[in-house]
Amino acid sequence: MSELADIGLVGLAVMGENLALNIESRGYRIAVFNRTTEKVDALLAGRAAGKNFIGCHSIEELVENLASPRKIVLLVKAGPAVDAFIDQLIPLLSPGDIIIDSGNTHFSDTERRTEYVQQQGLLYIGTGISGGEEGALKGPSMMPGGSESAWPEVKEIFQAISAKVGPNDDIPCAEWVGPRGAGHYVKMVHNGIEYGDMQLICEAYQVLKDAVGLSNDELYDVFAEWNRGELQSYLVEITRDIFSVMDDQSDDYLVDRILDVAGAKGTGKWMSQLALDLGVPSTLVTAAVYARSLSAVKDARRRASDLLPGPSGSLELSGEEREEWIESVRQALYASKICSYAQGFVQLQAAAAEHDWPLNYGECALLWRGGCIIRAQFLDRIKEAFDDQPDLENLLLYPYFTAAVESAQKAWRHVVITATELGIPVPAFSTALAYYDGYRRAELPANLLQAQRDYFGAHTFQRTDQEGAFHAEWIERRRPPAE
Repeated sequence: MSELADIGLVGLAVMGENLALNIESRGYRIAVFNRTTEKVDALLAGRAAGKNFIGCHSIEELVENLASPRKIVLLVKAGPAVDAFIDQLIPLLSPGDIIIDSGNTHFSDTERRTEYVQQQGLLYIGTGISGGEEGALKGPSMMPGGSESAWPEVKEIFQAISAKVGPNDDIPCAEWVGPRGAGHYVKMVHNGIEYGDMQLICEAYQVLKDAVGLSNDELYDVFAEWNRGELQSYLVEITRDIFSVMDDQSDDYLVDRILDVAGAKGTGKWMSQLALDLGVPSTLVTAAVYARSLSAVKDARRRASDLLPGPSGSLELSGEEREEWIESVRQALYASKICSYAQGFVQLQAAAAEHDWPLNYGECALLWRGGCIIRAQFLDRIKEAFDDQPDLENLLLYPYFTAAVESAQKAWRHVVITATELGIPVPAFSTALAYYDGYRRAELPANLLQAQRDYFGAHTFQRTDQEGAFHAEWIERRRPPAE
């Protein structure tokens, strides 16, 4: 065995430490460094004791202990810290060496860094990694992009450490995504869809709890059943589990003791912002981001709850009616989920066109099939759709999804209407439905909007019967208001 390491890693926080252990467990020798070197020593004395690790106390020592071409993974806080490490590494590396940023980085930074590093004669990879602590240790979903010539050098390691799917569990959830910032963009869309999925599940929970009156034990059974069908997913699975956990400081379920204030790390917001830049309607992730923002103003909501009138209450249901309602919520959740993913892939298509990324959308779906937070049976259907129709304009237009939404429509509308009548907020359910209704209509009221814009700002409009841009003298041609 070579004395030099196959790969290096900088950053031994939770993700870095677990990814390092994962790499070593697949038969690779790994050199590790952390700015706080005590973490290096603690790892080698603890979880990495007796394993094929090289602990380094400086960047220079790390580089010296790597086989050529050197491959260095950065798992440090996104932003200036990444740039600082890149600048430290460049003078120490040789042509063909590879710097790999595996953090939650904005794709535009990866675009910039890829060009910069390549100008120095080096190679750069920006790879999104999803799966959290467990995924990092046991097999994450990996979405690499950047310098394409770097991929053959890291492919074996990436695919060895990634999650595996398929009938024989031998298809790695790690494949080249595209040039420059493509990998981090795909990871961002993954995270945005994750925001949407979580919000949709939370709305289903609130309707089932407040309107239908299900207990936590009953919610456990419902989500367990849902996880055996077309909603099977990691998020549905962990939601099931959450309803079974008791608080160790009281006699309550733990979920009922958790303050209803949601955190966020920003990737959902990025997706929403970039959707606006592209002019694509990724409305569901935006609704999910704003739902978290609304949850954060807890004190204001407490005050408002005593002052603002509105309906509240639950449904009076027989046993059979309760089962019907549970099924209606399931259908609403599934239809909304389809819309959410449809929006995500539309945004990926628009971004690919904007940035000249040759994305394979079926492969993107496959990358999310295992190891990541949004892993779900449902993603097999998305891969099938794009394999069948690579230029598919919108998932909603694929026969399977068209039929699924058509079947769920009545229940979906019923849930949204009833929740609204009861004063239960369902922003993601209703936003998804509004998107579906808007997308399926050949005509929208934007004709009036364009008339308004032309009236006050001479912004012009197009006509239905002629080509070109037109302007009307609205004030001159209007009917004068009555005196």
